[in-house]
Amino acid sequence: MLRIYNSLIRDKQEFVPIRPGQVRMYVCGMTVYDYCHLGHARVMVVFDIVRRWLRTLGYGVTYVRNITDIDDKIIQRAREGNEPVEALTARFIRAMEEDNAALGVEKPDHEPRATQHVPGMLEMIARLERRGLAYRAPDGDVNFPVRKFPDYGKLSGKSLDDLRAGERVAVAEGKQDPLDFVLWKRARSGEPQWESPWGPGRPGWHIECSAMSDALLGHHFDIHGGGQDLQFPHHENEIAQSEGANQSKFVNYWMHNGFVRVDNEKMSKSLGNFFTVREILKKYDAEVVRFFIARAHYRSPLNYSDRHLDDAKQALTRLYTALKDAGPASSQVDWAGAHAARYREAMDDDFNTPEAVAVLFDLANEINRTRSPAAATLLRSLAGMLGLLQRPPLDFLHALPAGDGELTPQRIEALIAERAAARKAKNFTESDRIRDELLASGIALEDTPGGTLWRRS
Repeated sequence: MLRIYNSLIRDKQEFVPIRPGQVRMYVCGMTVYDYCHLGHARVMVVFDIVRRWLRTLGYGVTYVRNITDIDDKIIQRAREGNEPVEALTARFIRAMEEDNAALGVEKPDHEPRATQHVPGMLEMIARLERRGLAYRAPDGDVNFPVRKFPDYGKLSGKSLDDLRAGERVAVAEGKQDPLDFVLWKRARSGEPQWESPWGPGRPGWHIECSAMSDALLGHHFDIHGGGQDLQFPHHENEIAQSEGANQSKFVNYWMHNGFVRVDNEKMSKSLGNFFTVREILKKYDAEVVRFFIARAHYRSPLNYSDRHLDDAKQALTRLYTALKDAGPASSQVDWAGAHAARYREAMDDDFNTPEAVAVLFDLANEINRTRSPAAATLLRSLAGMLGLLQRPPLDFLHALPAGDGELTPQRIEALIAERAAARKAKNFTESDRIRDELLASGIALEDTPGGTLWRRS
């Protein structure tokens, strides 16, 4: 039985879908004003794995991941580049899609854009106003009064008084409380705007996700996910808006992945310590990056460094090396087998991918020891549930991006040909010298009846 750590109750909880056999899941996606960094990639990969496992368990999954294509940062970046907002967001949406495709992230069932759902946002704000949970401030903004929502703080575990004591931001003119948040922003010169009952303006950030999830998944759905940084205030505010507007429970299970850290600080654009996916993929194969993300538990911090990615590269190489003679994966897995049962137990325990990856290495060791075709098929099949090990092994082993000073595939093949000629001439001293030269450069050779195979070791 699948158990999920529910941030709302701060414990693991048996997963029971609202509709038998069906899972509805919403994940907060990108705000498209820049290229994706590794923190964004982690969200995409983590919930791609969650979706894959839910489908493995036999659930029909409706997966919604939104795109925020209007907010303060987008408007500011467009101004800085003297570029229309629509052109800026279109460019970075294309870049995001390319990054996701490289990382093996499958497209969600629905990928709504905020600008496409403004009418639904207006309707939700109107419902909140009718229920006394929205007020128009003198400055023209429409705000949500958090003290009128009794359950505010239940996701973050903070009381309103605790939050108020920590509030250091000056109260915006007309706010009834510093913690009140904006639902509708009045129009400002030069910004995109829509007509509304409260005058021209644009939506606040939080209302976007409430309206989009409501439109595509209904008032009450199974799983809501996102990065840990969204737990407060974004997800807290979503609960207040959605439950306030609909007078019903919003989400059953809240999932939050941990931060990516660099030198023990959260990776973020504001700190200037972020690495874009594109920068990382210039040095590392995309599957190495996916493996690096997958072998850490989704709730734990993920510590970024070249050393850790180099280690992931070597580990994934070991798995692919074990599969070099293997056939394709099978769609049928015998879950009664020891390795498969242990893998399933790990994934059913709050998507424990580190333990699941450990099973993959145990299978690789068995393959290296016994050359078992069944073990190789199982390794491919289980790894496929994580989006790994689906390429022809030699494609991976030859395609790893070469670092500084590393040999190109063309040079490697030329040296292998020279070595073959030396062996044919019985010049074993030269043959051994070439093998040693290649090994010193990180290239391991294996002589087989069909010829010499190589891989980056």
